[in-house]
Amino acid sequence: MTSERPGELVLVRHGETEWSKSGQHTGRTDIPLTENGVEQAERAGRFLADRTFALALSSPLQRARDTAGLVGVDPELDEDLLEWDYGAYEGLTTPQIKVLRHGPWDLWTDGVPAGETPGENAAEVRVRVERILNRARPVLAEGQDAIVVAHGHVLRALGAAWIRLAPQDGAVLKLGTASVSILGYEHGRPVIDAWNIQPRD
Repeated sequence: MTSERPGELVLVRHGETEWSKSGQHTGRTDIPLTENGVEQAERAGRFLADRTFALALSSPLQRARDTAGLVGVDPELDEDLLEWDYGAYEGLTTPQIKVLRHGPWDLWTDGVPAGETPGENAAEVRVRVERILNRARPVLAEGQDAIVVAHGHVLRALGAAWIRLAPQDGAVLKLGTASVSILGYEHGRPVIDAWNIQPRD
């Protein structure tokens, strides 16, 4: 049975880590939240305290799992929510990557080149986030809410997929650490209800 008023999909990016603070690309490296990151996640939890979720999913990496716990949900871990695989660019900042490439570079359009340590491109990440959306849509159709806790680039890719933008257009959907975004529907059309909310006490 489909509800007349569909639910909403809430996205939460994990709190600050040492690498997010320094601008290093953090794909599969499993590092913890900073003290500030814990406080950020707690604020996000207070912001969402009145909500209940019929489906809660999280990346299996520590920074996302810990954020989910601080937000107050007990999520199912889904590897489709792992951050973009940066391959040989893992741990590097964008300026360092540009030096390495001897020229311009954009993750969304250039991806990570194949080689000894290959990574992903935007189209490959899109395949993963579409699977997440396929898990969430039936829950939303029943009028219930869902929450996803994950990483900056994969959540930007998910937001672009939700509103049917091209994979590379996730570039325009900036997300801060421990930000809250809300995806919903208007007249049956997928829309962004809110994006990159930074909860403050």
